[in-house]
Amino acid sequence: MDMLLRRLLMARIRLLFVVFIVCVPMEVMGKAGNANVSSSRPSVVNIGALFTLNSVIGRAAKRALAAAVDDVNSDSSILKGTKLNFIIVDTNCSGFIGTMEALRLVENDVVAAIGPQSSGIAHVISHVVNELHVPLLSFGATDPTLSSLQYPYLIRTTQSDYFQMFAIADLVTYFGWREVIAVFVDDDYGRSGISVLGDALAKKRSKISYKAAFNPGATKNAINDLLVEINLMESRVYVVHVNPDSGLQIFSVAQKLGMMSKGYVWIATDWLPSVLDSTEPVDTNTMNLLQGVVALRHYTPDTDMKTRFLSRWNNLKYKDRKGPAGFNSYALFAYDSVWLAARALDAFFNEGGIVSFSDDPKLQDGNESSLNLSLLRVFNEGQQYLQTLLRMNFTGVSGQIQFDPDKNLVHPAYDIINIGGTGSRRIGYWSNHSGLSIVPPEILYGKPSNTSPSNQHLYTTIWPGENPEVPRGWVFPNNGKPLRIAVPNRASYRDFVSKDKNPPGVKGYCIDVFEAAINLLPYPVPRTYILYGDGKRNPSYNGLVDAVAQNTYDAAVGDIAVVTNRTKIVDFTQPYMESGLVVVAPVKEVKSSAWAFLKPFTVQMWCVTGAFFLLVGTVVWILEHRINHEFRGPPRQQLITVFWFSFSTMFFSHRENTASTLGRLVVIIWLFVVLIINSSYTASLTSILTVQELTSGIGGIDSLISSSEPIGVQDGSFTWNYLVQELNIAESRLVKLKNQDEYFSALKLGPKSGGVAAIVDELPYIELFLSDSNCAFRTVGQEFTKSGWGFAFQKDSPLAVDLSTAILQLSENGDLQKIHNKWLTRAECSMQINEVDSSRLSLSSFWGLFLICGLACFIALTIFFCRVLCQYRKFAVEEGQVAEVEEIQPARPRRALFSGSFKDWIDFVDRKETEIKEMLGHKSNDNKRQASPSIEEHSHA
Repeated sequence: MDMLLRRLLMARIRLLFVVFIVCVPMEVMGKAGNANVSSSRPSVVNIGALFTLNSVIGRAAKRALAAAVDDVNSDSSILKGTKLNFIIVDTNCSGFIGTMEALRLVENDVVAAIGPQSSGIAHVISHVVNELHVPLLSFGATDPTLSSLQYPYLIRTTQSDYFQMFAIADLVTYFGWREVIAVFVDDDYGRSGISVLGDALAKKRSKISYKAAFNPGATKNAINDLLVEINLMESRVYVVHVNPDSGLQIFSVAQKLGMMSKGYVWIATDWLPSVLDSTEPVDTNTMNLLQGVVALRHYTPDTDMKTRFLSRWNNLKYKDRKGPAGFNSYALFAYDSVWLAARALDAFFNEGGIVSFSDDPKLQDGNESSLNLSLLRVFNEGQQYLQTLLRMNFTGVSGQIQFDPDKNLVHPAYDIINIGGTGSRRIGYWSNHSGLSIVPPEILYGKPSNTSPSNQHLYTTIWPGENPEVPRGWVFPNNGKPLRIAVPNRASYRDFVSKDKNPPGVKGYCIDVFEAAINLLPYPVPRTYILYGDGKRNPSYNGLVDAVAQNTYDAAVGDIAVVTNRTKIVDFTQPYMESGLVVVAPVKEVKSSAWAFLKPFTVQMWCVTGAFFLLVGTVVWILEHRINHEFRGPPRQQLITVFWFSFSTMFFSHRENTASTLGRLVVIIWLFVVLIINSSYTASLTSILTVQELTSGIGGIDSLISSSEPIGVQDGSFTWNYLVQELNIAESRLVKLKNQDEYFSALKLGPKSGGVAAIVDELPYIELFLSDSNCAFRTVGQEFTKSGWGFAFQKDSPLAVDLSTAILQLSENGDLQKIHNKWLTRAECSMQINEVDSSRLSLSSFWGLFLICGLACFIALTIFFCRVLCQYRKFAVEEGQVAEVEEIQPARPRRALFSGSFKDWIDFVDRKETEIKEMLGHKSNDNKRQASPSIEEHSHA
């Protein structure tokens, strides 16, 4: 009994010490005078290990650590002349006992401690090693917060859960899920991992909808109550992050509750593969619990070193008296931890480092000798040895051992496994270099990093219930509460939505569309409709959307416009009706005038057309004048001919025949142009005289903004905010109108009699208003916004996505149009004002024809004058030859025709073609006759 009391007293004293060193930060003092300094290469160096021996990870780690120490001590190439003395203590999966054992371990002057496997114990022990400057190499503590600067002497020789949680986030995104439920143990390990998972999902636009935490020692009943609770929730994707030794109990309870069937998704972190890999032979009952589960396992490359280690493991595993030590990935990390300590120690000695310990004066001064704290000594070269550890780079059985600036192992990667049958199969890999892939990570490391969604690939997965299809990931909550749907209680345009005495209490076009879409969903959706508003005036639709965002309602169904500000706080379905803002205004009929025949063409078009008539007439006259007697005569007659021929071509009634080839070419092209002009004129004039023309003082939204007249808007609509905030229209100009009667009277009165100049509203309302008012008004201008109507749901609601698909299906099969015809079919009337100027033809529509005709005239005139010029030059040359002969013969008077060059040219062009040819023929004969005597006279002379 005395011995027991003494042990309890000592335990309490040590506990007080731990609390003291954790709560009160202590600084390392200088080396004491009685420091124990060893030689540069001592014969023995103590290395400790602390972990839970009787655990899934501990049993494998113990075997691996012992093998690693034997391998180091038997390897002559490392730690020459120095042996590792390995000291193991059992933390017994207890923070208190683990702390006590850690204190007992460091009493042995260890230069490094390997472990622990528990993140919770690692948090506490880290304070001890920080004080004593002893590096702590943890092969199993995966808590991401252990990488913080608070723990400088802790080095993680396994992968941090930080990367594992991002791998799970990529899995969730890959399969298209938006929400998950996290099931985790409520300790440092569980809380920190799930916290990182929430951040990782947020970056992928997903989230943790509920955090289901339970105590580390939770009973089966407590787990049962927890799973029953989450089974009533919407999400069916569960991420299980628990301890290996108790995690299987969750799946045992889940199977009894029917939660391992079709439609459920279970994703387990690396604890589950550790359990399965450690169990030999395979337990069929355990595998039956896990059918369809997806899990992550630490990825270790398949190297020759790893193969040799596994071969040795298989030869040694049955020699343990306590039973087989099952292998898992943590055994590889534990084995490499010993080699990391040994290689770093060897480098430490090669650099001239020594191993020395000294008492901490602060510990001695703060405590009495009865506490035996003098046995706790500071590793003087601990900081130097720590830096040596962090710069190590070698290949171990688990892969490359190298640390990044955050003290994490480089190249974090995981196997993605799918459990089925009596085993598991790998469906892919994850690495922070390339995300999800079916190619081993080490192959992708040589390529550029690519984590784009299109580059993510996995093999086919079999889900719970032997389901090969990817589960939807959510169901409508089975908690007995129907969906709360808010419906606007309208005072106008009740065809869209209104109150009804019969179930379900509402009716209208919007309700029918919603009900038809709900009926297409593959699952039932209990719902109840709640009227929003008093029915005496239209409710505020912004307030309705805000109520959905604040969880007052689950959804809102009605004529709700999808606008930018609303999409920021709720999710909308696919629009089921197109909409947009238009301007409707009073119009008056434009009466036809006596000058209506001039309206088809613009002034510019009339001028250019008339000019071309004269141009073509002149060109044809020039081309025909020399050869066609119908284009000759006195000047007055020729002028009349030009005008007559020009304008008679408009009716194709010209009586003058064209004789020249060039003239015929010009006339043919011109007649084609006239045909087009006549046809266009006739069509435009017919439209102007037969179609009713309307006009309004408002030309559209631009003219409405520039004016100062009042504008009508529908009560409760977003139009008010849009006109004020986006178009900067003064609120004093806006008038709220409650129903169609107020629309009609306000437009009839006009702005001068207390009405409005125009009304701005959404197109579906205006269509009904115009048809109900016998088309007394018209829209002016164009639709100046584009939007649509949709159903509003709370943010990230999966029901919005499914209903969007259903609405598209309604549109494709024609049911959406049938619902529209049922509620909104009205007498059609012309919506748009027919603007007078819109039917007038301008020069821009015909400039191509005029260009072709002008080019034809230019080319014809050019050919004509070139030919005339050649004739004139020939005539002038022959006349010159006659002049030379006359110098020999007696002189005789010259003809007056060539007395002046320009007059000669005009006279020559004006002559008939036959006359010119005859003159040229006579001149040629005369020249020959006159030239012959002259030649004879010269020869006689």
